[in-house]
Amino acid sequence: MERLKSGDKAPAFELLNANEEKVALADLLKQYRVLVYFYPKAMTPGCTVQAQNLRDAKEELAKHNVISVGISPDAPKRLAKFTERDELNFTLLSDEDHKVADQFGVWGPKKFMGKEYDGIHRISFLIEQDGKISHVFDKFKTKNHHDVVLEALADND
Repeated sequence: MERLKSGDKAPAFELLNANEEKVALADLLKQYRVLVYFYPKAMTPGCTVQAQNLRDAKEELAKHNVISVGISPDAPKRLAKFTERDELNFTLLSDEDHKVADQFGVWGPKKFMGKEYDGIHRISFLIEQDGKISHVFDKFKTKNHHDVVLEALADND
C-alpha cells in the first residue's frame, strides 16, 4: 500500500454517486478544492459521526472553497440510504471494486477484533484545483476529523 502524499497529483477518477450518476473529480475541481475522504462503511457508528460533522461543517469548509466527497466500497443504494437517513449535504461515491482506494493507497490490510482483512483505511486528501494533493489527513478521530481539516485550512489560507 503506497499512499499518496502532499505534492502528488491526485488520480483522475469517475465514480457513481448515490443516484447512480457518474461524478468525475476533474469536474469538481473546476469550481472547488475537494476534500476526498475515504471511509470503511456507510451507516456504521464512526462513519456516521464523521459524515454528520462534515455535513455540519459545510458552510465553514465553503469559506475555504472546499467541498467534501466521501468514498467507500458501498453500493450506490446504500449510499442513498445513508444520505437520506443522515440528511447529508455532500456527495458520497461508490468504489465497490476499490480501484480508486488502491490508486490513493488507502486499501490494504486491517485488523479489527482480532481478525485481519483488506479494507479502506480512514484517510482524507485535500486536493487543490490544479489536481495536486496539498494535505493528507491520517491522524484524527471520527468525531474531530472536520476540526482537524478546518484547522489545517485556517493555517494555510
